Amino acid sequence: MSRYDPSVIEPKWQATWEEHQTFRAVRSDDKPKYYVLEMFPYPSGRIHIGHVRNYTMGDVIARYKLATGHNVLHPMGFDAFGMPAENAAMASGGHPKDWTYSNIDTMVSQMKPLGFGLDWSRMFATCDPEYYGQQQALFLDFLEAGLVYRKNAVVNWDPVDMTVLANEQVIDGKGWRSGAEVERRELTQWFFKISDMSEELLDALDGLDDWPAKVKLMQANWIGKSRGLQFAFSTIDAPEGHDRIEVYTTRPDTLMGASFVGISPDHPLAKHLEKDNPDLAAFNAECRKGGTTEEALEKAEKRGFDTGLRVRHPFDTAWELPVYVANFILMEYGTGAIFGCPAHDQRDLDFARKYDLPVVSTFASAEDEGHTLPEDGGPAYVPPKTETVVYLRGFAGETEQTGTEAIDAAIDFCEKNGVGHGVTKFRLRDWGLSRQRYWGCPIPVVHCDACGVVPEKKENLPIALPYDEDGTAIDFSVPGNPLDRHPSWRSCPCPSCGQPATRETDTMDTFVDSSWYFARFTAPRADTPTHMADAQYWMNVDQYIGGIEHAILHLLYSRFFARAMHITGHLPEKCKEPFNALFTQGMVTHEMYYTGHAVQDGENSIVASLVYHFPEDVVVFSSGGERKAVLQSRVDETVTDVASVEELEALWKLDEWHNARHVRIQSSAKMSKSKKNVVDPVAIIQQYGADTARWFVLSDSPPERDVEWTASGAEAAARHLGRVYRIAAEVAEAEESPTGDDEALLREMHKAIHDVTLGVESFGFNASIARLYAFTNALSKSKAGSDAKRQAAKTLAQLMSPMTPHLSEEIWALLGGEGLVANAPWPVADPAMMVEDTVTLPIQVNGKRRDEITVPKDMDKAEVEKLALATDGVKRALDGAAPKKVIVVPGRIVNVVA
Repeated sequence: MSRYDPSVIEPKWQATWEEHQTFRAVRSDDKPKYYVLEMFPYPSGRIHIGHVRNYTMGDVIARYKLATGHNVLHPMGFDAFGMPAENAAMASGGHPKDWTYSNIDTMVSQMKPLGFGLDWSRMFATCDPEYYGQQQALFLDFLEAGLVYRKNAVVNWDPVDMTVLANEQVIDGKGWRSGAEVERRELTQWFFKISDMSEELLDALDGLDDWPAKVKLMQANWIGKSRGLQFAFSTIDAPEGHDRIEVYTTRPDTLMGASFVGISPDHPLAKHLEKDNPDLAAFNAECRKGGTTEEALEKAEKRGFDTGLRVRHPFDTAWELPVYVANFILMEYGTGAIFGCPAHDQRDLDFARKYDLPVVSTFASAEDEGHTLPEDGGPAYVPPKTETVVYLRGFAGETEQTGTEAIDAAIDFCEKNGVGHGVTKFRLRDWGLSRQRYWGCPIPVVHCDACGVVPEKKENLPIALPYDEDGTAIDFSVPGNPLDRHPSWRSCPCPSCGQPATRETDTMDTFVDSSWYFARFTAPRADTPTHMADAQYWMNVDQYIGGIEHAILHLLYSRFFARAMHITGHLPEKCKEPFNALFTQGMVTHEMYYTGHAVQDGENSIVASLVYHFPEDVVVFSSGGERKAVLQSRVDETVTDVASVEELEALWKLDEWHNARHVRIQSSAKMSKSKKNVVDPVAIIQQYGADTARWFVLSDSPPERDVEWTASGAEAAARHLGRVYRIAAEVAEAEESPTGDDEALLREMHKAIHDVTLGVESFGFNASIARLYAFTNALSKSKAGSDAKRQAAKTLAQLMSPMTPHLSEEIWALLGGEGLVANAPWPVADPAMMVEDTVTLPIQVNGKRRDEITVPKDMDKAEVEKLALATDGVKRALDGAAPKKVIVVPGRIVNVVA
């Protein structure tokens, strides 16, 4: 009998699939289509086991759907633009293009040995001119349709990297790469009009039945629909043209608790006042150095500048409120002005206490009479809007009511009394897509002195990035956008008048690249963004798989793009929601290993100079019930053959004796290159085979939860797959035998078909694998005849095929299966074979189990009793004595009292 050798089996079957073009997707009217897609990776250099888990999940679904008669599209590509490539060029002196394509080659070479059933003929990278040229065509169509516009906007500006940063790239007020303090700067930017679709994007969430509820909630919160009151405070002795300060509030019921009015440093009034007030100008300039993210504003110290101006309260002209410029108010949110109600907003309360402003509660708890009011030193009282409270200074509605009821009543009251009007607003802002960097999709417009901003002609697309083979014209050593410094790329004729003009040097946000790639996969070589017949056939994506970290922006932007592409004629109407079903998988974690010197500091010992180590560089062992670790290099240097835990323990102590750096074990966390707790799939394939890696990442945990990669778990998976192979080989080599206990094995087979199918269809891959373990055990112990065993073993190969495709192909061939198991029809469970006609009853004598019997479910009690008393175990226990009583519990147990 041959030995299970993945290093031989796996390349053989991968070559066979390639030869037969098994996973090539071609339009066909003979089968129903199925489009499965995993969120494509960034080409950072190497994949890890976390990627393997994500792509294996999609591959299981794709292979299963292929077996169930579907025409499957399962493509792969790379999200290839972005700052990491440009940073690498800055660090190494190379070029982002070379770095990116080299990494893509590496990642493809890692992915192909894993046996994913992908249509590699459709592969593309978003940095391919063929791809981003079509993206530029989409931009021009969006521009013509009024879905793109240009305006001045306040952005996050990194003064070191000299580029705009997305909110996600600002960490604790600093640029994520440079570490520089981020500034607020006003620049002319391009925007997508996503806010026009706020209502539609929100309402459509209700129809996404196969999306996780938490993802839909996150999107709904980001879109942020709210109804509030927009009104104006009248200013007192303000400069001409600034007699009103417009405010929008979602809590008009707190108007009687107003303490101050705050305006943004970028508010027109603040800008006017700073002209004649150097102190205010300096304050505003300092505020503009902060980031624009909500997180940055929340963490920053709340600071204000008293302008000296006052406004009148809308309900009492004698009631005046001071006007402050405040660093926590952004011009682009609402109206750039707020009224502060310190009693019911902790931020406002902190501000009021800092500047000694009044604190007045408008409502209090209806139940907690011991609640300390904010004006008496308590925290701000901010109950849910659905909670009933007692209004101390209400002006509309009942004294006791919920916040929601009070808000509606306050809006009605204000409208009837001429104080503003009710307005529905959304938190969602238009999508700023301009980025001041080289490695991105160029924005296809031209700036002409005579014609202004002119769209490029489509026949001139793609507007390709300049690339000089000797690297002389692209200089990444200087911060800022290299396109601004290129000697020739900017210069071009105006598409309108033909006179000398200059190209736009901003490139597109990389979120743009990933917001339509799913549609491009339907016709990746088309000379238009999509081919309508292919889009009509393949779209929508039936199953989309990716991480929860993309739950908001990527998915929201993709939903916008699908609608915009429909408006501009690139997608059919049915694609306005591009992803029918969404699954967000958990992470793969691994413990971390680090070394560091123990430095004495008084009575305390602190660890400094931490250095993390890759798992393959560490030997982990157990000693005295404790897990310990040493560097593999120390083992290699010190002993030639470490044969025991005692020798490792001695080495560990020796290391300590020499005051060398010891390896410490830290608890599992998400795999991270910086912490080096990543597992390289190539090493796993070389040691155990690809099927072992696939089996383990699917078997150890429900797919929506995190799974910890452990060497022991991988070894156990490899042992099991080897056992499956041996069992199948024994079945294949066995001589023909007469029918034995065939029915029992075939019943187990049909139960396995049912349960595995249910698990795969519901993303319960770990449950499917648990059932396969049980079926394998049943096959190994079965006394069935050779034909029944062969049928069961072939079915086992089919059921395992989505998870372990190489092993399954090998077993299928060993057992004489026709063609490829990848193309074999999925087995169907026979309901009649899953009905249990018999039941196994344990037999107890005086409370101790002595034997068991298998009987028909409907057997008469008297007959059951006779069979029970006739068993060898019961006879031995009674030792010739007559039983005092026999109790038969139908379907459960037989109790004998001696």
